[in-house]
Amino acid sequence: MFTGIVQAVGSIVRVAPLEIECTGLEFSDVRVGDSICVQGVCLTVTALTGRGFTADVSSETRAVTTGLERVGALVNLEKSLAVGERLGGHLVTGHIDGVGEVLTFADGVLTVRMPRELRRYVARKGSVCVDGVSLTVNRVEGELFDAYLIPHTQRVTTLGRLAPGERVNLEVDLVARYVESLFKAF
Repeated sequence: MFTGIVQAVGSIVRVAPLEIECTGLEFSDVRVGDSICVQGVCLTVTALTGRGFTADVSSETRAVTTGLERVGALVNLEKSLAVGERLGGHLVTGHIDGVGEVLTFADGVLTVRMPRELRRYVARKGSVCVDGVSLTVNRVEGELFDAYLIPHTQRVTTLGRLAPGERVNLEVDLVARYVESLFKAF
């Protein structure tokens, strides 16, 4: 489990197996088998490299996500949530629900087109995770949503570099998925 509060930005050194380098993330408490959220995707650490870590990425994960396929790409990183830590964002699993497309990003407002099947989970003033970053939804219109990115978020994550046409990993609010599941049961 994660919070969507990015702890550092790393870079992809190798694609298969995925190797991430990040000198800005403390790895002294990370062990092989731990989970790290990489660009919104929950991955298992397979080795520590001294300057980062490696993780296997299944063909299924590669097919349903974006952002893990290019050497040199910058990625948002967050270690898994430990019991007793603050939940500064919202509950994030690292299980991507779909890939969206950036339509515009200007004056701090990010507009994303989401897959049609995710629309029912995204609500104004609700939460959505974009490339591993917890954001508050400001507007929803059809398959589009807006989120305002404060300057701090733009500086400390990869989101400040987004441009129209780029693809982003989306995870909808976990609570919304469970509410739907409960309603379907009755």
